[in-house]
Amino acid sequence: MKIAVVGTGYVGLVTGTCFAETGNQVTCVDVNADKVKQLRSGIVPIYEPELDVLFERNTTAGRLKFTTSLAEGIEGAKVIFLALPTPPGEDGHADLKYVLKVADDLGPLLKRYAVIVNKSTVPVGTADKVRERIAPNAKIEFDVISNPEFLREGVAVEDFMKPERVVVGTRSDKAKKVMEELYEPFVRQGNPVIFMDERSAEVTKYAANAFLAVKISFMNEIANLCEIVGADVDNVRKGVGTDSRIGKRFLFAGIGYGGSCFPKDVQALFHTSKSNNYDFKILDAVMEVNDLQRERFFNTITTHFKGDLKGKTVALWGLAFKPNTDDIREAPALYLIDKLMEAGANIRAYDPEAMKNVKQIYGDKVYFAADEYDTLKGADFLVIATEWNEFRSPDFDKIGALLKEKLIFDGRNLYNLSTIKELGYIYYSIGREKVNA
Repeated sequence: MKIAVVGTGYVGLVTGTCFAETGNQVTCVDVNADKVKQLRSGIVPIYEPELDVLFERNTTAGRLKFTTSLAEGIEGAKVIFLALPTPPGEDGHADLKYVLKVADDLGPLLKRYAVIVNKSTVPVGTADKVRERIAPNAKIEFDVISNPEFLREGVAVEDFMKPERVVVGTRSDKAKKVMEELYEPFVRQGNPVIFMDERSAEVTKYAANAFLAVKISFMNEIANLCEIVGADVDNVRKGVGTDSRIGKRFLFAGIGYGGSCFPKDVQALFHTSKSNNYDFKILDAVMEVNDLQRERFFNTITTHFKGDLKGKTVALWGLAFKPNTDDIREAPALYLIDKLMEAGANIRAYDPEAMKNVKQIYGDKVYFAADEYDTLKGADFLVIATEWNEFRSPDFDKIGALLKEKLIFDGRNLYNLSTIKELGYIYYSIGREKVNA
C-alpha cells in the first residue's frame, strides 16, 4: 500500500518506518528542509531503540522516502497520516494550527480516494474539523478518521510492531476495510483492532494517558504519606501492584511525570472538560500533585543545606524525562537545574542521550560530563533524576571517592536502603526513610 506520513517527529518517523518495514511504500513529508536533508542522508534525528536499524533497512530498500512537498508526498497515497504537533496553548488547550493548515492544503491536492488519518493526539471533534477544512476544495471522495497512537518513548518500535490494541475511529465501511488491511500484519497474534466512532477514539487516547498520570500521581501521594508515617513505598507498591485489578505498572514513586504526552494530554482533557462546563476534579488534582512532587524533592535538597546552596556543585545523573529516549520535554531534571541555578549552585550533568538537547537550552551554563563519574569530580552531592539502567549498579567506592561528601538525593529510588547504609552514605529517596551515615 502507498502511504504518506505528514510530520516526522517521534510519532511520524516511527509510524512511517514501521509501515515501511511490512512492505508498504511510505513517503514522509516535513516542512523543515534541513531535517528532510538529514533524513535523506541516513541520519535519524531522534534516539529511539531499534529505529535506526529499521530506518536504514527501509531507506536502503527504497520503501521509505522523504520530501518537503505535500503534493509529492501524497501522490498516489491510499492512506495519509497526519502526525503533526499539537502543542498546548496558554490555557492548556491543544493548538490545532498545524493540523488544520495541512487540512486546508490537502483538499485541492487529492486526486483519488484517500483515508486521511489523525495520528496526532487531538481534542474531541478534530476529525470533524479536518473534514470540514478539506471538503470545500476536494473534488473526489475521501474519509477522515481517528487512529490515536499509544507508543511509549523508549519502546516505541516494539509498541508499533506488536501493539496491544489498535484503535480506529470511523463510521465509514470503506475506510474500515482499508485500515483492516493496513494493520493486518501487526495483529496476526490476535490482538484487537477496535473500531468505534471518531469522537470516542479521540477521547480514548486522552483517557488512557490521563488515567496513567492519575496512577503515577496517586503513588507519589502515597510515597509522601509513607515518609510521614514511617512506611516504605516500595513495599506498598509490591502489595498493591500484585492486585490484578490494579496491576504493577506506573506505580513507581518518583519526582513526577514528564515527556511529550502526559503533561500535554492531561491539560488538554482538562481544558476540554472545562470548555464543556464540566469540573474534572481528579485531573486538576493530578496536575497539582505532579508540580508539587518535583518542588518537594528540591525542598528536600535545600532543607538538608539549611536553605543555602550558593557555591555548591551538583552532580546530576539523568536529563531525559525517562530512560531510553533523548526527549527532554517537561523533564523534571530541567526544573531541578533551573531551581538549583537560581539558588546559586553549579551543575555538572550527564545523560547517555539527552545532553545535546539540553545544551541547546543552557549552553555553557551547565557542564556536560563525559560520563557519570566525570560529573562527580569536585561535586558536593549527587542528584538522580532519570532511571537509566547504567545508573543502577554503579561503583559506589568510586562515587564516594569523587564526591566531597557521600551524599545522594535519589529521585528514582534506584538503590537498596540497607546496602547504601552499609556503604556509609547519607541518602534521600522518595517515600522511604532517610539513610544516615
